[in-house]
Amino acid sequence: MTKLTAMKAFQRKIDAYCAMRLVPIFSTKDTDALTAYMRRLIERRCGPQRTGGHTDWDVVARLTGVDAAMLAVHQRAIDPAFDAIIRWSRGGDAGKDARPRSRKSTVNKKKALLADQPKARPGTVAADNARPRDNLDNRKPADITDFPEPLFREWSDPSSFAEALQLHMRRHGETYWVLHRSVVRSDEPMDKNTLLSWIEGRRVPRSTDSFDVLGRIERRYRLPDGYFKAKLPHQSRSASGFNLSELDPAERRRIAWHLPDDFNALPFAKRQEILDWVRRVIISGSTDYRKFQAAAAKQRYAIRFPGVSYGGRAPRDGKIAVPANYEETWIEDPDLLSGVVDAPPALAMEMADLVRFKTSALTSIGFQRNGVWGEETASQKIEHLGLMFGALAASKTGEIKGYGVPVRHLTFGLLIFPGIWDWYLQWRESRRGFYTAWEVDMLRIALAITKEGTGWLRQHSELLARVQPIPGLVSQNEIDYAREDWHGACEDFHKHAAHRVKEIQRIARVHRDPFEPIMLVLEADSPVGEYRKITEEIIRLMPDEERYPRPAAEAVRSFLMLRLGLHLGLRQKNLRQLMLCPRGQMPRPERVLEKLKRGEIRWSERDGGWEVLIPAVAFKNAHSSFFGDKPFRLVLPDLLDLYRYIDDYVERHRATLLRGVADPGTFFVKTVKTTSTDAAYDVTTFYEAWRLTIQRYGIYNPYTGRGAIKGLLPHGPHNVRDVLATHILKQTGSYEQASYAIQDTADMVAKHYGRFLPQDKAALAARILNQVWEAA
Repeated sequence: MTKLTAMKAFQRKIDAYCAMRLVPIFSTKDTDALTAYMRRLIERRCGPQRTGGHTDWDVVARLTGVDAAMLAVHQRAIDPAFDAIIRWSRGGDAGKDARPRSRKSTVNKKKALLADQPKARPGTVAADNARPRDNLDNRKPADITDFPEPLFREWSDPSSFAEALQLHMRRHGETYWVLHRSVVRSDEPMDKNTLLSWIEGRRVPRSTDSFDVLGRIERRYRLPDGYFKAKLPHQSRSASGFNLSELDPAERRRIAWHLPDDFNALPFAKRQEILDWVRRVIISGSTDYRKFQAAAAKQRYAIRFPGVSYGGRAPRDGKIAVPANYEETWIEDPDLLSGVVDAPPALAMEMADLVRFKTSALTSIGFQRNGVWGEETASQKIEHLGLMFGALAASKTGEIKGYGVPVRHLTFGLLIFPGIWDWYLQWRESRRGFYTAWEVDMLRIALAITKEGTGWLRQHSELLARVQPIPGLVSQNEIDYAREDWHGACEDFHKHAAHRVKEIQRIARVHRDPFEPIMLVLEADSPVGEYRKITEEIIRLMPDEERYPRPAAEAVRSFLMLRLGLHLGLRQKNLRQLMLCPRGQMPRPERVLEKLKRGEIRWSERDGGWEVLIPAVAFKNAHSSFFGDKPFRLVLPDLLDLYRYIDDYVERHRATLLRGVADPGTFFVKTVKTTSTDAAYDVTTFYEAWRLTIQRYGIYNPYTGRGAIKGLLPHGPHNVRDVLATHILKQTGSYEQASYAIQDTADMVAKHYGRFLPQDKAALAARILNQVWEAA
């Protein structure tokens, strides 16, 4: 066979190899370029450019026009052909090709080599056997150094993690096998295929052990700390593998997000310091009220009214129908020490009648009332009265230290006796340590239901029939007096409750300072600018949508919650219930929105922007002078990509969160999970979503470096109104203009929202006066 014939035959073998191995991986153009390059190498009888025994893919990319990163990723498919070309060119024999030598010829050659070597002496053999053999686990190859020198020092920094890892491996002429042996110890479980999956972009580091290996690679290649982690597609994802075995799974999930990657390697004292800080500042919030609330939440004692709902129709005669045999059918729980329990049937029917009385469109014939309750107000009153009845029923010897009244004896008829209220007020004071406005609000409920002419309890004297004497609280004489003169007993209690209101108002203290969690924001020169940093942190840590669609959707939702809150200044209810009308669809008429008592975000063709329209009846202060019976309307500004994120959320992210379940129609929807298929937010879940956003993106964590604002504490959506009002007060000094930002009055801003301190007033005045001197 001539040399030319042998070369043509070998070229055909390489062509066949490329057709089999490269066509499934590369495009036709790239495959043809690589095949042509290999043909040129065969014609010139030389191999590709190599450095340190490894193919220089940058040179190959320059000569073929194929992307270098693509070549490096698929080097295992290309290198065998290059190796065959090198062997063929070195042999110089026209008959040699890319086929490996046969096993038989290789074995024969090995035997010949062994026969030529001198025989070992017995003593030498014994010495060799006594010596440790290879100890490959601890031996490092001679060509592997701790800090290899880069082949080139200038490069274009890629944005993705996999591309960055490939680049720096090429810079240092290393394969994944060499890199694995260099950075992973023999006693560690990480497999080299894990490293290969990172390089190929199939997986990314997630565990604390993986981040440790990533740090070793950074040190080996002399890269800045955190270089590779900053390029991961999911920056806001918590690491796995933390040593938190002493915590229950729920607490582990909450805390893991806020721990540093090297948590397991820290001393025990440092780990405890971090855990204590996370629990105190991020999870619970470090205010006195939050500590009290966290402790109180562990002691559950309320009476629950599951069958009582907003609205409903009252009986025609207005009387409360109590089952005749309710005492026989109701089973008293002798172990009722603490915990939420359902109300007995009779008490539940009384509560249902009260709610109907205060929420129905029309009262029953012969009854009068003064004012009605909205849905939120009704839910709040049900909850507060349930706490009162629960405290009365809780065991005296349990952790609640209630009064131990049998549940079957609970009735609204007890609420006209001063002893019941005095005990409950003192019980609450003993738990908290002082009186607050909460006790005043409870007494005002008592005043309302016993008011002459319009009080619900005053118009239901039949409730006294179920009242039983309670030693120390209600005597038989008091019950007999109430039977003889029901209206007189109600009037006596009404005077007593009014007197208690004045006494408690005089000594009540503020337990929950609404400004405390956001104090650092309110003290800034630009409160809105300071709070806006949280939205910037969300964008900085935004996951890759293609790889993590649901976390990306949740991040965009969190971003829009805060941005819309800052632009609109709405109460939680109005923001949570905001309906959505996508582009191209007909907006809901204002009459429909009035009936729903909800607003809507829709695209305005006239203004060319996203518009928010909310009827006045949807607001808590619907009759405020701010509205004048006119709806609230605002076109959102297209600032800092707000419209882009709204469009992305409406078109893609919202559907990702819904996962095919029934659409509640609201702009903000929950993440649908196996355990939660209702996509509509309620007051609790919306508060928790906002609070979780603040915990993850708002509070600066000195141990992880994440978080936007130092000193911030967990809070809910209502605090954004304080931020807006205070910002405008600092800029203008006008309570009137501040009230415009939160749809309220100047008086309400002065009492509840704006934090305008004397130094802020002095600074504003000085700024105006200084203009005179600056102009001189």
